[in-house]
Amino acid sequence: MNTNLSKALQPSLSSACFQLKHVIGGLDFERYVLVYFSILYCRYQAGIVTDEMLSLPKTPFLAVGLLEALGAACGMAAGAVLSGASIPILSQTFLVWQLLLSVTFLGRRYRANQLLGCVLITAGILITVASGSGGLSLKEAGIFWTLLMITSFFFQAADTVLKEVIFLDTSRQLKAGSVDLFVVNSFGSAFQALFICLLLPFLSKLWGVPFSQLPMYIKDGTACFLNMGSLASECAGAPLLPLLFVMVNMAYNISLLHLLKISSAVVSCLASTFSVPLSIYAFTLPLPYIGVASSLPAGFVSGAAILLAGLLVYTWTPTSYLASQEARSTPSPLTQS
Repeated sequence: MNTNLSKALQPSLSSACFQLKHVIGGLDFERYVLVYFSILYCRYQAGIVTDEMLSLPKTPFLAVGLLEALGAACGMAAGAVLSGASIPILSQTFLVWQLLLSVTFLGRRYRANQLLGCVLITAGILITVASGSGGLSLKEAGIFWTLLMITSFFFQAADTVLKEVIFLDTSRQLKAGSVDLFVVNSFGSAFQALFICLLLPFLSKLWGVPFSQLPMYIKDGTACFLNMGSLASECAGAPLLPLLFVMVNMAYNISLLHLLKISSAVVSCLASTFSVPLSIYAFTLPLPYIGVASSLPAGFVSGAAILLAGLLVYTWTPTSYLASQEARSTPSPLTQS
């Protein structure tokens, strides 16, 4: 699940609600696994997913699940301490990690305009978020939690680069071309849920919830989700809002994975950065359950403009580069003779 953005834009919660929120979030992966495998089954029946795809070695998917679980665990632990405004700032290290990992493991080389575009995009996000943060509290939280959040983004970046490697490798191995993205999503999410369950004793300490009390929290979380029992007054909008969140979040994740499949992990990351100013703008609209609409931060327009400029600069291909590529692909007269 993509919880960092929602964490950054939410007000402070009471201790009990905060614990319950993370217990529910930590166990919510089971619903995603069920939905993903249901879609996978339908695509298999339709002939889109083949037996060859399903017979692929599961070790890469296990690694995907492990990286996603570690990223989620570190992110939830650090997110409990860091301020909401600081998380989008630290999330910009995600792009840095992706660039480094893609250069190291994929042998990618980036043009000057692409690197400049990444810098502009990062600057746009920083201006957009910092202009309305009211001051960051990284020093108050401590260096450990800051580094832990940065580490969580490293795991997430490694996860996306590994998925890109899987798509590239299977495109050469499979007769039907690259593996279907729901094969990657389903098995990756299944292993992620497995590792999250194995990490529950560790996570329960970070949440401040005794491990023996987890069943009670799960029971209360289910009652809240169904809007039943004594917690119904604190769960306004359930179950409609949680279901809408799951649906939108799944569509978001599937779209990003499809973009990763047809382009690269870095391009997918750059596209996702545009959700930050869009989310900030959405909170200024008179939407249900949001309460009093917020005003736009002072630097929102300039930050969004710089971000958009960065995307355009990244996607721009210089004429000189096209000419050099065309020259390389054109055989010389000596070669033809």
